[in-house]
This record gives sequence, C-alpha cells and structure tokens, in this order.
Amino acid sequence: MGRVTQRRKVHKYVLDGSPKALEFPVRYREDVLAVEEPLEIRLGSLSYSVTMRTPGDDFDLVAGFLVSEGVIWTPDQLVSLRFCAGEDENGVQTFNVVEAQLRPDVPLPETGRNVYTSSSCGICGTDSIEAVQKSSHHSPATDPLTLDAHVLASLPALLRKSQRLFDDTGGVHAAGLFRIEDDGGVQLLCLREDVGRHNAVDKVVGWALREGLLPLRGTVLQVSGRASFELVQKAAQAGIPVLAAVSAPSSLAVELAEASGLTLAGFSRGTSLNVYAGAARISSPAVASAPA
Repeated sequence: MGRVTQRRKVHKYVLDGSPKALEFPVRYREDVLAVEEPLEIRLGSLSYSVTMRTPGDDFDLVAGFLVSEGVIWTPDQLVSLRFCAGEDENGVQTFNVVEAQLRPDVPLPETGRNVYTSSSCGICGTDSIEAVQKSSHHSPATDPLTLDAHVLASLPALLRKSQRLFDDTGGVHAAGLFRIEDDGGVQLLCLREDVGRHNAVDKVVGWALREGLLPLRGTVLQVSGRASFELVQKAAQAGIPVLAAVSAPSSLAVELAEASGLTLAGFSRGTSLNVYAGAARISSPAVASAPA
C-alpha cells in the first residue's frame, strides 16, 4: 500500500532577521507529508465506526480498536479481516473500508458507533465517561513487573531511533511496545506510527492480539505524545502494566490508571520522569519511596 506519505510542493520562507519583509529568500521545494485518510470499520454488515488514520497496518488497527472497545479480547474471537469495496472518484480501490468477521458467539455491540473519530481523539462521540470506562478482560493490576527508573527513562530515545515515518514527515505519533527482560534488558516488540496517537496504540495492540500475545504482561507501552484517558484505557484493556509518555498526562488519565492498577509515567525524557500512578513498580529507591 503506497499511501503512507505524499509529496507536495511548498513555498519555504527562510527568515534571515532582516526588518524588511521582502528581503528574505523564498525557496520552492517538495515536502513529504504523512497521509491522513478515513477508515470505515464494519462488523459484518454493520458499519461500526469511521476513524481518520495513516494507511498501513489497517488490520492491526481494526483488531486493536475492537480490543480497546471491549468487543473482543482473544484472537480466536476474530475470524477474519478483509478490505471491502471502496473506490475513489477514478474508480481506484482505496482500501479505506475493513470488514471484521467475528466468531458467531461473540455479541455484537448494541449499536455501531457511527461517529466520525478524528486523528486527535479516540473516544469522540461517546455519550459519557461511563461508556468508555469498560471492565477489562486483561487487568494489569496483578502484573508483578518492576523496572528501574533509568530503564523506563531510556525508552523514548529507543522509540525515536525507530520512527522512520517521523523522520520523513515530522508529522506522526509513535507507540512502541517494549518487553522488560528478567535481567533488566529491553526488547522492542512492535512499533507503529500514525497521525493519530490512539491509532498508533491500537495498531500495536492489534498486532499483539493477532500474534496471540494478550495479555501483554511484563511490557511497557511508550508513546511519543501526551497520555490521555483513551490511551490509558487502551493499555489497560490489553493488560499492559506500564504506560509512559514524553509529555503530560491528563487528570482523568491518572484517575483511570490508579483505578486500573496501571503505572503511568509522564515527561519521560531520558534524564527524568514523573510517575503519576503505580510508583510501586519502579524499583529506583528515589522513586519507589514515594507513595504508590
């Protein structure tokens, strides 16, 4: 699928500090943009949701979205995924409609979401907080994982090294799933990039579901942006015990992390981090001495 990036001509203004507006050069060049297109998710014949995403890893995205929504939680509940008919104005297949076929005994949601979900928000259109704060089949609360604060703080740099699409465009979020080994080593299991941070997380969770890895015990989910409520929800639904972000969490994200037994870190930038919930998992004495 070749629609992950798109080249567009731009006017690049190089400001040289001159007080006169017309005394700086204008350059004409091509820039590489991350593609953003709608994806319709269908459950059989039911149109369930439409989300804006960067094309690529769409089956992982749909599978992860269904886990996040509490529709499925084991790989055998998802019978098949396929692209449906969807064409642009020139009759070319867009690959923008995915149909998920669920096992016959899996209850379908009472209604499809039938809402537009932007690339910046994973829960837009839901009626209330109660509608998205679902009970998880893979609770992170009992996960015995502990890790050193230095290891946790090192993950943003490891994530950044693998962000190929960001290198090209500068316009996508990333989510990386890391396994913490018994000896303290770190293994990057899966990395996904997307214009929507919630899509990047869904793609990681969907990959794990399809690989039969749920619940994701002993792992850390590192994200490139802030930690919002929906990201904590998605991590908890997948049984991920630790979520770390390079930016700030929201107050509701912290509340949900506490209620779910999930460790939530923010402002993780190599030399420091803030742990907002579940600090008992952090083995560094300076961090572990704080109330959990």
